[in-house]
Amino acid sequence: MRILLLIFTFSIGVSGFSQPTLQHYGGMQFHEGAQVGLYGSFVNQAPFEQDAGLLGFYGFGELRISGDFAPLLYDTEIFRGPSVILDQSMSVANNLNFIQGDLETDKALPELSVTLLQDAFTVGEANRSKVNGYVTVINQSSMVFPVGDAAEYRPLTLEGAVFPIAKCAYFRENPNAPSAFPPFRTDLKPLSIAAISTTEFWRLEGSSTGQVTLSWNPNSNLGNIATSVGEVTLMGWRKATQRWESLGTQSVVGDLLSGFAISEPLTPDAYEILTFGSLAQPVEIPTLDNYFMSPNGDGINDVLIIEELVDSRNNKLQIFDRNGLKVFELNNYQDEFDGTANVNSLIINQNAGLSEGVYFFLATLFDLGLEFQGFLYLDR
Repeated sequence: MRILLLIFTFSIGVSGFSQPTLQHYGGMQFHEGAQVGLYGSFVNQAPFEQDAGLLGFYGFGELRISGDFAPLLYDTEIFRGPSVILDQSMSVANNLNFIQGDLETDKALPELSVTLLQDAFTVGEANRSKVNGYVTVINQSSMVFPVGDAAEYRPLTLEGAVFPIAKCAYFRENPNAPSAFPPFRTDLKPLSIAAISTTEFWRLEGSSTGQVTLSWNPNSNLGNIATSVGEVTLMGWRKATQRWESLGTQSVVGDLLSGFAISEPLTPDAYEILTFGSLAQPVEIPTLDNYFMSPNGDGINDVLIIEELVDSRNNKLQIFDRNGLKVFELNNYQDEFDGTANVNSLIINQNAGLSEGVYFFLATLFDLGLEFQGFLYLDR
């Protein structure tokens, strides 16, 4: 059953009617099956905590969320032209669906954020729709922060112990002259580090231990700090020493135009910001040929066959999307990957198969002491 609830108050300006505004002073409740479309701003002046129903943000023109109370929504989605601007935080208990447009918070005010509760998940985040600001995640051990700026989706993946609370935002800024922080001088680095990115950085908070995955693309300008992907490492500005420190790099995959790096275990709260750096002494990264798959049932390229794994029955294959999210992992791999994810609850509709595009793989040959990386193109 669909229940459509429309409660609006209108304000009149000098030049005519403004966008409608929903002002909540208490008593409003969504029930199972309720689907509410909001085309104007939302002023929340009383507790508004939903355990069912959907509230969507639609249309064009300015839309702001404000008021004395942070709304807690069950399901929500954004499908509109410009951003939804959050002057008050907003929480989601179940599903946050990105279609078009950004949720935007003031990055100078970390207390304002889009909060994903313990069982909440996101769908559809991309360049066209994400959070341009802070995202907070509650009681999760595997999380992909759907953050970016006005132009691009630039997620950060954090995996490890359960984080009671973790928070992240992305900044396309030079850390030597950030807009919301004191400078993080890129010349204050160990001798083992040749250079540090002046293009972008992430702010990550969290008191537990986990591994961070950061991806790069052509706009990351890694060619300005490295000559090969083997030089790329992850860096953090350590609070205690007030200088840069290598986070250690468990794996680096891709090339200087596109790829990702996975850190060694760390505690995010020890660092102010994270970004990319380059090693003074590059690490050799063996590569395999790039692969093509078209799992359409015609018997040609339906599964991923890596001949080198025949020589190592004690192996592990891991496949990641372009943002570094792991979508497949299998020990003792023997041609089982058919384009379907087998890991990560963050992948929606796993049985439908992964979407078309470029993926990265890591093939570890334990008995031979080797690790290879490469690209995989999946054609639908």
